[in-house]
Amino acid sequence: MDTRFTAEQDEIRRTVRKVLAGRCGPQDVRAAAGTGAGYDPALWATLAGQLGLTGLALPETYGGAGCTTTELALACEEIGRCLAPSPLLSTAVLAAPLLHALGTDAQRAELLPRIASGELTAALAVPGTALATALGLVRDNRGDWAGGGRAGGIQARRADGVWRLYGEAGQVLDGHSAGLLVVAAHTGGFARSRTLLFLVREGGVRTRQTALDATRPCARVQLRDMEAELLGEDGADVTGALAAVGDRAAAVLACEAVGAADRMLERTVEYVKRREQFGRAIGSFQAVQHRLADVYVRVQAARSAAYYGAWATRHGERVGGLALAQALRALRTAAGQGIQLHGGLGFTWEHEAHLYFKRAAGDELLFGPAHRLRAHAAGTARLFTETEVAV
Repeated sequence: MDTRFTAEQDEIRRTVRKVLAGRCGPQDVRAAAGTGAGYDPALWATLAGQLGLTGLALPETYGGAGCTTTELALACEEIGRCLAPSPLLSTAVLAAPLLHALGTDAQRAELLPRIASGELTAALAVPGTALATALGLVRDNRGDWAGGGRAGGIQARRADGVWRLYGEAGQVLDGHSAGLLVVAAHTGGFARSRTLLFLVREGGVRTRQTALDATRPCARVQLRDMEAELLGEDGADVTGALAAVGDRAAAVLACEAVGAADRMLERTVEYVKRREQFGRAIGSFQAVQHRLADVYVRVQAARSAAYYGAWATRHGERVGGLALAQALRALRTAAGQGIQLHGGLGFTWEHEAHLYFKRAAGDELLFGPAHRLRAHAAGTARLFTETEVAV
């Protein structure tokens, strides 16, 4: 593994950071998250339309830049530093790879160029609150999370050559504003039980939900006799594609969390250098230095894991879940220590440290707590399988 970044990768990071500087302060983030869309449309037009972040990892054939997951992850690391709300995660990290992996030639040609240009946003909708399971991050996704032939979940039925969907998805990232929904649904009953993906271009009852992390807007999507288009062909390996996208998404999310943790550490260090108590800066006390040193070690270890996770997606290794577990713990620690070391100021809801703490807690709720991410990775690798001992 070559750990050096290329000139192009460094330029991506510098450009994204420059665009976000001065436009994504804590007040800007709160204001954008409080709008109906949940993000700043002008900033999104810059990130998607001018910088082309939505097409960064898409092939040039479809209007993308033809880069890898690493470049997209580095861009998301910069976005994570300021917690800029945007539909980049739902569109470019979750939905677009599924369209590219499973879509027919006609579907790819129609939808991917619009996503690459920023014209179209998309969201992945899975039944209930099963996003982490559907992506194969916390357990095997070949189970009955999509409905399993029972009542509940999202069911797909075909009549007169038309697919129709019935059910509800409870946690759809940017589902209230997305122009396209990629919906996972169960079909076939018990005899031919399987999970398929469908495209819903408009309609459905979409309700934005109150979320712990307002910078990650989620919606409840109700599908009532909704006409839908099958993504790709019946018989495609949907669960395999979802697991591959889940690993890639975890690596990107890990880099995003590392960016947030690094920024929180920077802000805390800046504060303890100027906050005085007993006639001296509190940063000069050894106890404070030790606490920040521990945070620094966690952030650097998480950064190494996140970068490796992004690099590994091109080489057949799936370590994104482990990288995400490391990064979420680092972010939670950095935000928690930041709140405490800011003292009475840090404990107020208005302080930006709470935005970072909520991001860490919210991502664990959406994509799986760190201990379950690690447990699933260990189980997949069979690290703790019992072995027979000859007596």
